[in-house]
Amino acid sequence: MQDFIYTGHPGRVIFGSGTVARLGDEAERLGVKRLLVLSTPEQAGQAEEIARHLGARVAGVYAKATMHTPVEITTDAMRTVETLGADAVVSIGGGSTTGLGKAIAFRTDLPQIVVPTTYAGSEATPILGETENGRKVTTSNARILPEVIVYDIDLTLTLPVPMSVTSGLNAIAHAVEALYAREANPVISLLAEQGIAAFARSLPAIAAKPDDRAARADALYGAWLCGVCLGSVGMALHHKLCHTLGGMFNLPHAPMHTAVLPHAVAYNHSAAPDAMARVAKALGTEDAATGLFDLASGLGATMDLTSLGMPKTGIDAAVEQALSNAYWNPKPLTRDGLRQLLAHAADGRRPHSD
Repeated sequence: MQDFIYTGHPGRVIFGSGTVARLGDEAERLGVKRLLVLSTPEQAGQAEEIARHLGARVAGVYAKATMHTPVEITTDAMRTVETLGADAVVSIGGGSTTGLGKAIAFRTDLPQIVVPTTYAGSEATPILGETENGRKVTTSNARILPEVIVYDIDLTLTLPVPMSVTSGLNAIAHAVEALYAREANPVISLLAEQGIAAFARSLPAIAAKPDDRAARADALYGAWLCGVCLGSVGMALHHKLCHTLGGMFNLPHAPMHTAVLPHAVAYNHSAAPDAMARVAKALGTEDAATGLFDLASGLGATMDLTSLGMPKTGIDAAVEQALSNAYWNPKPLTRDGLRQLLAHAADGRRPHSD
């Protein structure tokens, strides 16, 4: 047993079926009376339907949440917060909506209730990633951590299979990097392995039968575990690359994570053998990198970044930006190594572990 430090983050989790019916009770417990409901434009109708559980406490709906949390959207949302006199936010949706709620809370310290409809996991973290002028910057602060998460399995039953797959792989990325993080500890490593295993079981089952309630519950449970991992320890190369690519090229968040993850794992394989063994065990495969690639590609995920909108001419610029403010990583970062990693991810090649 090595020395370690573990910090548990405060937060209330409501997990089950039909749990959105408890939103009013949770608002009452927080002592808030004017809640601003947030969503993306695509989920505005769903958000309004769910918000009915809050009754007269709803001050309004802001349905402009956008991928990668652009600062200009947050600025616009802040005007709505001030105009309505909102005393809390309710974020309904995936990582884009959760990110907007966090951005508002960071600026105002308003309480947050999050109702996830995907497997993003960011609802369980005190981390905010914001994009401005083509660069994504992350911040960690206690004000960013949501006070309440309401996980309702029913809301995920209609999540399309392609989105379920990439959202699940995005969550797995949090757990994978937690296993070789500089701040790794035995508690988070247990959660990480269990989170990966939950998705390894549930994603194929969801692909075969999208309304499989047991599989959906397993996946949502895995999302929570992986989110706790992301919020408890530092991330490494994979997340730095995805923040860089997302900010520079506005690539779709979860599909981008899905395509990059196997190659980042292959890059780090030789420097973190114990972590890689645990990933492989959780996946039920011999090799972590190829196991992740085969899981995602076998379920129909797009594995080449070029198809997601990344220009191959942008590889060198992405490498330079990733190196300019690099995260800690178990294996030293080199220009040639990162250039090869991104070239392979751009082409969607099946990775080969170092």
